[in-house]
Amino acid sequence: MKQVIIIGGGITGLAAAYRLQKLAPDVAITLLEREDRLGGKILTEQSDGFVVEGAPDSFLSRKPRGIGLCEELGLIPQLQGRDPRHSKTFVRRHGALYPLPSGLTGMIPTNLAALENNPLISSAGRARLAQEVDLPPVPPNGDETLAHFVTRRLGREVYENLVEPLMSGIYAGDGEQLSLAATFPQLRQLELKYGSLLKGLQASQSEGSEPSSAAPYPPFVAVQGGMGELVKRLVEQLGQTTLLTGVDVTGLSQATDGSYTVQLQQGQALKADAVIVTTPAFVTARLLTTVDPTLAELHAAIPYASSATISFAFAVADLPRKPDGYGYVIPRVEETDLLACTWSSSKWTNRAPADCALVRVYIGRFGRRDVLAESDAELVELALNELRITLGYTATPQRHWIFRWPQSMPQYLLGHADRLRQIEAKLSEHPNLFLAGA
Repeated sequence: MKQVIIIGGGITGLAAAYRLQKLAPDVAITLLEREDRLGGKILTEQSDGFVVEGAPDSFLSRKPRGIGLCEELGLIPQLQGRDPRHSKTFVRRHGALYPLPSGLTGMIPTNLAALENNPLISSAGRARLAQEVDLPPVPPNGDETLAHFVTRRLGREVYENLVEPLMSGIYAGDGEQLSLAATFPQLRQLELKYGSLLKGLQASQSEGSEPSSAAPYPPFVAVQGGMGELVKRLVEQLGQTTLLTGVDVTGLSQATDGSYTVQLQQGQALKADAVIVTTPAFVTARLLTTVDPTLAELHAAIPYASSATISFAFAVADLPRKPDGYGYVIPRVEETDLLACTWSSSKWTNRAPADCALVRVYIGRFGRRDVLAESDAELVELALNELRITLGYTATPQRHWIFRWPQSMPQYLLGHADRLRQIEAKLSEHPNLFLAGA
């Protein structure tokens, strides 16, 4: 019987095992996970009526395999969109909260009229944005940073006050270094196709407004009971896979016949006809050192940012007002380690008891200090101070949950697309070795 080993038990490794069971039921599959639990960065805690997410709280419905996997697992009835009663999001600027303007397509403002009375963008900034339709496109000449592209097309003010904080909420990254081709390549494609980013986005909206193309799901979807339910349902389907947790892989080698040996810290060596590696790039780099030093170096060159999320439970009666909205993001120009704040119990239904509010703070940016060097108490105080200053929350929370994520956010810096092409080329030299994940 053919032996396949999957290294990494996050959502990618689990989905790979599930798919492989379907495609090749006669293959023996073994999945190895270093931690004592499965799911990787998907981690949900349920306690006393609270549903607390450690990291992701949802996924994008336009990514077809997320919805596809939920359909196959019978989870569609449990999917939910954000609560439309609180459909407001804000940007924190100079200590105040300003609503995001309507008419945003992704991160880009396309409704200039909606900006007229929004103090986030000055009259000069709006005038610069309006000029975008008359700016000629730059001919194809390689990659550029996200900050350079948006500033070039829409102006610096729109980048700093609108696009950058939304982008940071996705990547915890620095737009001055992030590759446009590796993060939002569709923006550059629209510029080249239509001669203008705004014209391209407006044309795309018109093309997508036909009734036949109406989206069957809201843009962001979560699972009732938390994203951990997705992991739980997926694991339940892996009856043909041997799941080993608490197992640390220390090395990987390839024999002359093309087979692989997976070395475990416990001293065991497992043989495999094929290996699927779904670990973070820096772990993958360590594992591939013997197999292919160049492939290892390419992975080691991908930097990561560390982050933390802290959720607080407050009694609604203790707050100056009940949260109304999904939360707010914080631009890099505010010079803070804090990225965003989500009002979880307003964003999603049934995340907290009726008399409580669940609030989550995100900490950690690429290019700034390592926030995980702080103690739990220091991180909690940092987050509470943000809530005191911005929201006026002076009450003591009933409880809190803190989740640390060292080296958790890969940074797709300028040149990342070229690096991926080099990885693909080198990988073709190693049949039956597969690399997946972020």
